Amino acid sequence: MPAPAGRPPGRINGSRVPHGGATDTADGRSGDAGGRHRAVAEAAGATEAAEPAQAGGRPARRTKAALALLASTQLLLIMDTAIINVALPSVGKDLGADSAALSWVANAFLITFGGLLLLAGRTADLLGHRRSYLTGLGVLTGASVVGAVAGTTELLIAARAVQGVGAAFAAAAAFALLLNLFPHGAARHQALGAFAAMGGLGGVAGTVLGGVLTDALGWRATFWLNVGVALLLAVAALRLLDAGGRTGARGFDPVGACTATAGLGLVAYALVGAGEAGWTSARTLAAGGAGLALLGAFALVEAKIAHPLVPPAVLRRPVLRRANVLSALAQMSLFPMFFLVSLYLQSVLGQSPLVGGLGLLPLSLVVVAVAPQAGAVIGRIGLGTTMTVGFALLGVGLVWLALALRPDGTFFSTVFAPSLVLGVALPLVMVTTNVAATADAAPEETGLASGLINTSQQFGSVLGLAVLVAVATAGTAGSDAPVPTSGFRNALLVGAGIAALAVLLALRLRRSTAGPRPPGADGTAAGPLSATETGAWTSPARAPLAGPATDPAVHQDRSGGAPE
Repeated sequence: MPAPAGRPPGRINGSRVPHGGATDTADGRSGDAGGRHRAVAEAAGATEAAEPAQAGGRPARRTKAALALLASTQLLLIMDTAIINVALPSVGKDLGADSAALSWVANAFLITFGGLLLLAGRTADLLGHRRSYLTGLGVLTGASVVGAVAGTTELLIAARAVQGVGAAFAAAAAFALLLNLFPHGAARHQALGAFAAMGGLGGVAGTVLGGVLTDALGWRATFWLNVGVALLLAVAALRLLDAGGRTGARGFDPVGACTATAGLGLVAYALVGAGEAGWTSARTLAAGGAGLALLGAFALVEAKIAHPLVPPAVLRRPVLRRANVLSALAQMSLFPMFFLVSLYLQSVLGQSPLVGGLGLLPLSLVVVAVAPQAGAVIGRIGLGTTMTVGFALLGVGLVWLALALRPDGTFFSTVFAPSLVLGVALPLVMVTTNVAATADAAPEETGLASGLINTSQQFGSVLGLAVLVAVATAGTAGSDAPVPTSGFRNALLVGAGIAALAVLLALRLRRSTAGPRPPGADGTAAGPLSATETGAWTSPARAPLAGPATDPAVHQDRSGGAPE
């Protein structure tokens, strides 16, 4: 897909990328004074016009419709995971599956989805983002049809695995398309906020729809829902998304693709099966060890070939690297919390699965309300401060929730108030880490950036769930209380500890943004981290307003920290 107009012309990661006829001078600065003034205004926290950036003359209304389409894709994928969890008991009764087999109905999706996200993102760069997006939706639709008519547990598990393949390609391409539609600044922050809002809404919508559809029409209706929604998204994509073409990424790395995909898949297999097989079981250790060995081989391959799947220079960018780590830490804290709260409401307070799922509705409504405002918060206090505040609120909310749980409590006395704090924290954390992880991405790298951040989030979720559920199980097993809550409390406090670690890393990340960027993927020198892309790491009110967009003074960190 061609790079949209609206990004200040100049050098992106060391490569000359002309836009809209603007010319670049020898030092990489744009000859377009308007672009310079826009960049300075954004560094000062100014809000962009209500209409988002237009790509190649794209009408603003069409751009907004495309954003709604891509956000709906996020909604579908999050909703699907929640729906299947609600429908699993009915699946077991209908197909005669035991609990071990049912766990693989969910796990098969997680393994293929997590294993393929990185490859899917790079493939989108090579083959075209819209093409990859439509391919992913097509695979997801076909697998959902098979799942809807499956007569055996084995066929259903296979269908779920293929669903994960389609979801990986659709998710990675959708995020890359969003990055290209909104190349920088407040418009991108708002778009990422819409993504976060749909993620928050998807969990509750999936729980409610899963319960309603399963009760009224049976569990197969949940798969037919995927078919209908995916077809609607595909038709809308043909109308709203530019066909584009290859983004300029060169070459394909089959060895890297195989080692990365197999390695990530085996690590995912080890993590999702650790609770059932045991952390020290032969299956877990063998799969985990083999996966890590393949990822080690992948790192060696990438350093030696001409066109690597993940250029080593990309991973040397400190902001990108730390933002991905922070994103994984966020999911390690957040994702298990949803599971533990739902389990507490059902197993301790005795609520039904549907009512237990609705217990997360206040949190989701706060997410939907706060996420669209995240861009304005970033513009007012800076990206780094917003991120730090988000992780601090996450830790406070988890500690409050852990200490509030009681065997004889009620929803309002235990879960309600802390969940509101967590609802504020979630979009602040997700939007800021996504902004930081994608700020350095050139147009030909948006799929790769999407694959990296999605992979980080997915493995953070899987690892966090495996670890915190193990903590909760150990605490519950050792308690003599009739309906113990000590295990839930211990797990949530571990999650709060992870959030506290993230606060420290977020503070350090602010220091590493001063100074020039590391070399681009092609090894050429790159300019400093643009304030138009990061939204200013410190309060824009204190940022100097003199100089062009590429002037390091515009985006130097006010803390005086040195670059990494």
